[in-house]
Amino acid sequence: MKTLVEQFPLQLKKAIEIGRNSKLPQPAHEIRNVLITGLGGSGIGGTIISELAFSACKVPVQVSKGYFIPEYVDANTLVLVSSYSGNTEETLACMKQAHEKGAMIYCVTSGGEIEALAKTYNAGTIIIPGGMPPRSCLGYSLSQLVFIFVHCGLLSAEHISNLDKAAELIASKQKDIVSLAKDFAGFLLGKTPVIYSTTIFEGVAIRFRQQLNENSKVLCWHHVIPEMNHNELVGWAGGTEEYAVILFRDAAEYERNTYRIQLNKEIITRYTPHYREIVTEGDSYLEKVIYLVHVGDWISVELAALRGVDSMEVNVINFLKGELSKK
Repeated sequence: MKTLVEQFPLQLKKAIEIGRNSKLPQPAHEIRNVLITGLGGSGIGGTIISELAFSACKVPVQVSKGYFIPEYVDANTLVLVSSYSGNTEETLACMKQAHEKGAMIYCVTSGGEIEALAKTYNAGTIIIPGGMPPRSCLGYSLSQLVFIFVHCGLLSAEHISNLDKAAELIASKQKDIVSLAKDFAGFLLGKTPVIYSTTIFEGVAIRFRQQLNENSKVLCWHHVIPEMNHNELVGWAGGTEEYAVILFRDAAEYERNTYRIQLNKEIITRYTPHYREIVTEGDSYLEKVIYLVHVGDWISVELAALRGVDSMEVNVINFLKGELSKK
């Protein structure tokens, strides 16, 4: 897994090349809303692009991480199906429902049943390299979603350029990122991580939580500002030194959130001294997100090494999928 994390900048560059060479059909109808369906490592790209779309796309974008799609889905809905393996049962269920409703379907997958269904449905499809853990392929899945959004006229081509810049940024910062990650892994060792961000970086927080779960084999949780100021902040009355807080920040964050963060730190550090922040680098949203994701990924594998656990092993998930396949 450490090798796969190290190769993430190269993966992004390969993903951009795949996107540029993809041949996609034009949308059959006017796009009035977008639904992205995908779970786990395949689904986090959808979460991130939905946050990008919040301020850059003129139609609503929603993410589905279950077996069902919203009632509003119809012929004017663009449904993006993201499944690395191509066999995720929840995603397959959503894809079939979307087809029944006459939605416009585009797929990102390495193969499997989703590729087969895409051919049957005449869906636009981008095939990405297979054979790796889905969580290690965010560069492939996120990039293709960006390309589909641009192809369908929902985002400007500037965002593809920003992907290029993001790949260059993390490649140039790799040594510093590894050093930072080792320091933060030591900070988290033996503690329960608590991950915070503002709303625009919730996808980053979720990704980090998932990577700590799968790579580091630890339980943790995340929440967002300002929502956590209306509930979880009170819960810190029960906080102890067992908890270690990591907050993802943006140098250009909204001023009211900056003040909230200052107040939150004052309250949280009454109960635990273990509080640190990671600040974005880069100019565009995609540069900032990909930088933070890469830092978080590195922390997760460095923490796995400190804990003496295999960052590749996900036997529990394999067992669950095996049992589900029997019924």
